[in-house]
Amino acid sequence: MDAITFFFMLLESLIQYMQPVGDVLDEEKHLRMELHGKRLQRKRIRLEQQVEQLTLKQSGGVWGDQLCFALQPWQVWAVAGLLILLLGLYFSWKKRSDEAENSSEGDEDHFSDNDLKWLLDERIRWPVQDLQRGCERTIDLMDNYTVYFGHVLSNSFYPVLQRAIGVGSAFESWSPREQDVVYRVLIPMTPPRGHSFHLELDSAGQRLVRNFRVRVQLECTCTREQQAENMLCFLHHPEEELRRNQDPSLLDTLCTGSYLDVQKTARWFYQLVRAVWPALPQSHNWHLVLLPSTRSCQFKVTNGRESFRTEMVFGVRRGDSDIFVSSQSGYAGTPSTLWLETYDVAEMKFFKHIARQAPPDSLHLRCLQLFSHLQLGFGFSTYTMKTIVMHLLNTVPVSRWRRRYFLRRLGDINANLRRCLEEKCLKHFVIGNKRLPQEISLPLDIASAEPPNLFYHLAWYPVAHSQAMSEYRDLRHRLTSVLLNGC
Repeated sequence: MDAITFFFMLLESLIQYMQPVGDVLDEEKHLRMELHGKRLQRKRIRLEQQVEQLTLKQSGGVWGDQLCFALQPWQVWAVAGLLILLLGLYFSWKKRSDEAENSSEGDEDHFSDNDLKWLLDERIRWPVQDLQRGCERTIDLMDNYTVYFGHVLSNSFYPVLQRAIGVGSAFESWSPREQDVVYRVLIPMTPPRGHSFHLELDSAGQRLVRNFRVRVQLECTCTREQQAENMLCFLHHPEEELRRNQDPSLLDTLCTGSYLDVQKTARWFYQLVRAVWPALPQSHNWHLVLLPSTRSCQFKVTNGRESFRTEMVFGVRRGDSDIFVSSQSGYAGTPSTLWLETYDVAEMKFFKHIARQAPPDSLHLRCLQLFSHLQLGFGFSTYTMKTIVMHLLNTVPVSRWRRRYFLRRLGDINANLRRCLEEKCLKHFVIGNKRLPQEISLPLDIASAEPPNLFYHLAWYPVAHSQAMSEYRDLRHRLTSVLLNGC
């Protein structure tokens, strides 16, 4: 073996030894290496051929003698140069391993200039709908509905409907799907005159969701009557007089027993939406299509060229916090008197908080959008991907989500998903989170609670864990395929 071959093998072994450390850096490096793999493949083949040719030229003498013979004076400087190169590579690798985030900025800038625009603009297909315009139209429609709801229900004993709050992925400015974007709004309800709402926790609730019952209680209005309010007291006036002179109480319309009924409330919403629609300005240019649902009010408006699908979820606020109990769909067979605790408003406010701080070229939403789209068809839920990204947004500075860090953040998401699957633990983002922005208000029991594990079922069912790990490998393969070949 001649000197050149020897030092080439030494260089090759040292490069193989100098692998990045840490899960996050390893994932990011894998993505980067795979993206550049096709480009480097031909160079690698040519290099292997050259090494093979050098190896065939070896003579049968003793290794040490050949090496000493090879080190002629004219080669000493070449050997010294190789040693300096090896030392330089080693210390460069050491520095990059210790300071991975900071030391790779120049390389990432280089990658951004050569590949990132091609990757983001040509290889990945993003949703074509204008989410901002869809959200604005939805809120405008809901505001018009709210005005008419107020007029229609002003003297009734049905729930008082407040201004709609946009929640869900569309109002967080991302969507896992290219089409069929659903604009979800939550409509807070307060009790009508002579009534009060009392939330009762259901002790038999599921592990990952807390269920409540909304108990409706009649309140004395005798004092108000004396103050010239045209209302009879449901508690102290005879039933016959009440039946003859006043509309039924909420207990007699939308309740089952003493509890507000989700399905009865949903049917009432459908009737309201259908009855009020002709009075709205939108009815002149748009067509209303009501869609079936038992726990919410879903409809689509179309004008021949565009269509927007809206889901109206209704709920009761917990105190003055950003947590509600709502009519959103739960597990199969959820009783109609159970209302699920929802954190949609708190999560929406978190994304708004990030948007105000993020630089103009931040790609945190595109990272979430890409992963949530890739997981469609696998066992991972969109909420799983959203939770992982929210945890990262709460720990990684928003400046580190800029365009140049796109691959690194994809590596973060991938590594965190893998680690959570291996540890069978993904903590809920809102419950018990001490690092939420101050503008997000939580009830005391939510703020101080232990975060539930969204992956608890993986610890209890080994088959489910094996399946999840298998699907993770398929998901990672799909990610690599999209980055290399586009989608």
